[in-house]
Amino acid sequence: MKVKKGCSSGDVVGVPVTTEEELLTNTGITPEDVLGLQKITGNYLCSPDENIYNIDFTRFKIRDMETGTVLFEITKPPSTDKAGEKRDIDPNAGRFVRYQFTPAFLRLRQVGATVFTIHCWDMPIENFRMIERHYFREKLLKSFDFEFGFCMPNSKNTCEHIYEFPPLSEDTIREMVLHPYETQSDSFYFVNNKLVMHNKADYSYNGST
Repeated sequence: MKVKKGCSSGDVVGVPVTTEEELLTNTGITPEDVLGLQKITGNYLCSPDENIYNIDFTRFKIRDMETGTVLFEITKPPSTDKAGEKRDIDPNAGRFVRYQFTPAFLRLRQVGATVFTIHCWDMPIENFRMIERHYFREKLLKSFDFEFGFCMPNSKNTCEHIYEFPPLSEDTIREMVLHPYETQSDSFYFVNNKLVMHNKADYSYNGST
């Protein structure tokens, strides 16, 4: 299993400000484009069809790095479709996750997120990169930048990303607890500096232990 430590990309100097409206008119979106966004997106910036590599996250786990406690885990159910069967499926299904944590999560300093990926086509994945930007009420809290590196064709890959969270003021923590799901994130995935996947999430921190 690869372990990757993310770097902050929220304070990159010289990256021009961009808007969602501008990017939706582009034929291709780059890492620099999404780093210029100033707020959460309202739409997906690419279609599922742009995932030509058939990248699939089949399992996802979040753990506290200090104690090893698993805080969240989800596994994608196996497909039940029969060969040749056609169904009306929401094209954005599986691109959004809603998280529910306790207030204590906001005081964690380091969290590990393990992703289990399967890529099935006979195509290598070069320079696989994720940029994940977290906002509360359209204010950027943190931007994470992870390099997956190279993925071989027809391979299964496991990678743990280490998130280092910035300290939050007591006022910010209180507001985030009182206003569930107003904390949101965009996760952008790139191959060779071209956007191929875009996932979204929102967060509640008022759960009980």
